Amino acid sequence: MHDDISQAVLARAEVLKYLRGGYGESGAQARERIHGYLDELRTTQRYPIYRALQHPLFPILRKIERHHEQLHYVANAVRSHRIIYASNHKSHTDYLVEPLVLDDNGIRPPLIAAGINLFGGPLGLLHKHVTGAIPIRRNTKDPAYLITLKAYVAEILKKHDLFFYPEGGRSYSGELKLAKTGLLQAALTAGRADLLIIPVAVAYDLVLEDRILAHQQVKKRQRPFTRELAEMVRYAVGYRSRAFVTFGAPIAAGACDGQSRTEVLDLARLVRARIGALYKVVPTAVVAAAMRPSIARRDLESRIDHLLDELAARRANLGVTSGREAIEQGAELLETRGIIVAERGRFRVRERTVLRYYARTIEHLLVTTGRTH
Repeated sequence: MHDDISQAVLARAEVLKYLRGGYGESGAQARERIHGYLDELRTTQRYPIYRALQHPLFPILRKIERHHEQLHYVANAVRSHRIIYASNHKSHTDYLVEPLVLDDNGIRPPLIAAGINLFGGPLGLLHKHVTGAIPIRRNTKDPAYLITLKAYVAEILKKHDLFFYPEGGRSYSGELKLAKTGLLQAALTAGRADLLIIPVAVAYDLVLEDRILAHQQVKKRQRPFTRELAEMVRYAVGYRSRAFVTFGAPIAAGACDGQSRTEVLDLARLVRARIGALYKVVPTAVVAAAMRPSIARRDLESRIDHLLDELAARRANLGVTSGREAIEQGAELLETRGIIVAERGRFRVRERTVLRYYARTIEHLLVTTGRTH
C-alpha cells in the first residue's frame, strides 16, 4: 500500500489512535482491518477511458434524454473551490446521467460515492479502476470501517471533488428521504476552507426500475446488483425518459465544524431542503398525484390545475404549466408503462403501487400530504 492517499490516511490522528489498539483489538489486528478497508476503498479515475465509456453505454444512455439547469453555479464554483455535489437518488442510472451532464459541459469529473453492491463483476472493475467510484458500506457500525472511510474521504477531497447521495441509497417509496450525515461529516474533516456543497436534484419522467422499487417500497435487504441489472434490462424494453439535472447555488461549508453534531445536522437539513426545492416537477408526477382510481379526463385536468397552482405558490421548479399539458405529456408515458389506462374519456389505474411511487416524488413540495389514493 504505497499510494499517497493511503499513506495520508494512516497518518491521521483518528486512525493512529485506532491502530494503537484503543478499541479492544491488538495493534496487529487493528492494522490488518484498517489496511483491508483501505484496499477496498482505494479507487482510480482514468479520465480518457471514463469518457470513452459513453460509447458502450450508448444503448442505455440513448433511452434517456439529458437536460440540465443552472449549470452556471458549477462552472463558477469549480474555478477556485473544492466541490461536493449532494444529490437525491432515484435510480442506478443516476451514476451515468449526472456525471455525464458535467462531462458534456467540460466540468472536471468528481469521484462518486456508490453502494458497495455495485462493485461486483466487470462493472465493479470499471467503477474501481476507471470511473473513480468509492464503494460505500451503508449502515455498518464497525468502528474500524467508519474511521477509515471518514479519513479516506477527508484525504480524497484534497485532490478531487466528490459526488454523493445524502439519502444513502435510492428512494424505494419515491419520496425524498432524510439525509444521512456520515459522508458529510467526513468531508468537513478535510479542513478545506474553500469547500462548497452544490445541491443537485435529478428527476425522470419515468424511472427505469420503478416497478422494482415501488413494489419493495422499503429496502429490507441488499440484493445482488446482477439480479437488479437483469430486471432493469427487462423493464428497459420500450423505455424512454427525460432526465432533468438541476444544480443549486453553492453552500459554503468550509467553516462548518465537522465535530459538532448540531452543525452537521443543520447543514444536512439545509442541503436536503435545497435539493427538494430544486427537484423538477415533471408531468408524470403531477398526473400521478392528481389521479383517482377512475377519473374523467376533464376532472383530472382540473385537479392537476389546482395542484400546479399550489406548487407554483411554493415556487416549485415546474416542468409543466397546465393540466392539459401534463395529461398530454405525462398520461401517455404512464399508459405505455402500463401504470394507467385510458378508456372512453376516462383514466383508470392499473398499477396503484407504482402510481403512488410517482406521486410521492413531489410530496415534499406540497403543503398537505395524503393526496394519493
